[in-house]
Amino acid sequence: MDITIHSSFLPHTDPEASLIFYRDVLGFEVRMDVGYEDMRWITVGPAGQPDTAIVLHPPAVGTDISDDERDMLLGLIAKGSYFGVNLATDDLDAAFERIEAAGADIVQEPIEQDYGVRDAAFRDPAGNLIRLQQKGGA
Repeated sequence: MDITIHSSFLPHTDPEASLIFYRDVLGFEVRMDVGYEDMRWITVGPAGQPDTAIVLHPPAVGTDISDDERDMLLGLIAKGSYFGVNLATDDLDAAFERIEAAGADIVQEPIEQDYGVRDAAFRDPAGNLIRLQQKGGA
């Protein structure tokens, strides 16, 4: 059986800010940008990995969600405790410097973790937690 990860989903609260962050700061390709009324779904992915993507989507959409539930979800997203993604790079320090210089909300500078991974953490414009690790780690 050959199962791969095709798409992961992260909510966005400002599609333009998310587009700029993932495209211009992280260097991802924009694969699709689909709008419906006042909502947008933006699919991005790393260059050279056409079968792997992140779909940035409007949060808490639908008629089956109450205003209280919507507010709770938006609060969790803003704290960075609702969704997140782990990425990897060949040069953590250079990538971190570029991300920090772009004004990203830094959560953790590059460090060696006790479990054998060297990584850093930051938040995207919606607040989603992104961990970036040095390739070759555990």
